[in-house]
Amino acid sequence: MKTSVIAALLLAATTLPAAAQSGPTLQEQMACRGDASKFCADHVGKPPQMNACLRENKSKLSDACRKVVESHGG
Repeated sequence: MKTSVIAALLLAATTLPAAAQSGPTLQEQMACRGDASKFCADHVGKPPQMNACLRENKSKLSDACRKVVESHGG
């Protein structure tokens, strides 16, 4: 289970919109860890779908993760 959560986090981190000049920091990745596994676990390994899922669920995300998604154009 921990492996899939970590994988989801890493994928979420790499799937934020390309409009951002740099990828999310480790702190930003950690902010979305729980949300990625809770709302978007089916999209692990599918970067475009993970990104879309996080954006679609933005209203349900924790404040910290929502800020990360928004800061990366979502």
